[in-house]
Amino acid sequence: MNKVKLNTYQNPEFDRGASKLRELLWMFCSALFFQHSLAGLNGLKIWLLKRFGAKVGLGVLLKPNVRIKFPWKLVLGNDVWIGESVWIDNLDEVRIADNVCLSQGAMLLCGNHNYKHSSFDLMVSPIVLEEGVWIGAQAIVCPGVCCRSHAVLSVGSVAVANLEAYTIYQGNPAQAVKTRVIN
Repeated sequence: MNKVKLNTYQNPEFDRGASKLRELLWMFCSALFFQHSLAGLNGLKIWLLKRFGAKVGLGVLLKPNVRIKFPWKLVLGNDVWIGESVWIDNLDEVRIADNVCLSQGAMLLCGNHNYKHSSFDLMVSPIVLEEGVWIGAQAIVCPGVCCRSHAVLSVGSVAVANLEAYTIYQGNPAQAVKTRVIN
């Protein structure tokens, strides 16, 4: 049986998108200003995201304990609400359009590992959340998923494939359960 070395979890083509120094500075700022339970500081957090390369629209609200891996790979539209303890693990680009809600504890995961290779190579794909999408509490959006306009991923569900517009999804893997009607 071949043994796998723990330090081989890599992808030589993976582009972190910034220098190691910039990444280190972001980790410090993130720990100091984002990953805490204190409310407030929204303006400062928006300012920091922009300084680290994120594109941020107007009316964005970031609640406490938000984790963002690489702000330089993040685009936020207008009136985006990011709830408490959301994790945006954006190893690839994450595009979030206007009027999107990421509820408490939601996770956007752009990376995974190839379990079919002994080297367990890193695989990354972007995530797109179109206008009006709602990702429920503790729900997970997996790499490469596009959530179309006004789709809903309900509490604790896992999106492993694209979500169609104006459709509510539930379960693991998420399945369409009904149409979203907006009055």
